[in-house]
Amino acid sequence: MGIKKYNPITPGQRGKTGYTFDELTTNKPYKKLLVTLKKSGGRNSLGRITIRFRGGGHKRKYRIIDFKRNKYDVKGIVETIEYDPNRTCRIALIKYEDGERRYILAPNGINVDDTVVSTDGEAEILPGNALLLKNIPVGTVIHNIEFNKGRGGQIARTAGSAATLMAKEGTYALIKMPSGELRKIHVNCRATIGQLGNVEHGNIKVGKAGRSRWLGKRPHVRGTVMNPIDHPHGGGEGKTKGGRIPVTPWGKPTKGYKTRKNKRTQKFIVKRRK
Repeated sequence: MGIKKYNPITPGQRGKTGYTFDELTTNKPYKKLLVTLKKSGGRNSLGRITIRFRGGGHKRKYRIIDFKRNKYDVKGIVETIEYDPNRTCRIALIKYEDGERRYILAPNGINVDDTVVSTDGEAEILPGNALLLKNIPVGTVIHNIEFNKGRGGQIARTAGSAATLMAKEGTYALIKMPSGELRKIHVNCRATIGQLGNVEHGNIKVGKAGRSRWLGKRPHVRGTVMNPIDHPHGGGEGKTKGGRIPVTPWGKPTKGYKTRKNKRTQKFIVKRRK
């Protein structure tokens, strides 16, 4: 995957970068795995805004991704590498020996006509193969990791992300998360081999406000430029900083404020990311 630059013929093009899409093999998704995606605009079931600064965005369909990888011991061939507007990484269409097709997250280095398999037993340590943690060698780079057996992958699913299997002790494996956190996960949970593709996603420069609007991101106004009635950071003559820790519009601390309250799973965290 490469990054292309644009000629600065307008102010919005200056500094803007985009994808070359060299790794894609088709621009037509598999229709049987598409569903309609309803826009929420940041609103919940009551119609109230619970996530601010969301709205608009390009119309798109959702691709059904196989996060569970529960088609066991059936080999599949990679048919296409495709773009997915709903996520930062690429997706791969797999055709299995029985004729069924499924989408999976495309790891770095996977190509058309490669073979992938998901199994509870032993398999080759190759990108795209899904195995139980107890059958993966220590030191292997993995992604799409389950928290609970059979629930489907929840960890390391964005572009370029990967975790590392550090050790195995009894019924638990020690995983180093993309954030740096060390966490215990049961050895019967499933993970996929390899680092996810589209590694250079973090180097993309949006370049203009309109491109953010295509993604459904509305303008986000800073509290320091508001009036005191609108935000705790507002008011003052000129630029003001200090006198109060950073807070939300409702006065809750926003930086360095511990929000984790799940004591039930606290024992599985060996080392926090900070």
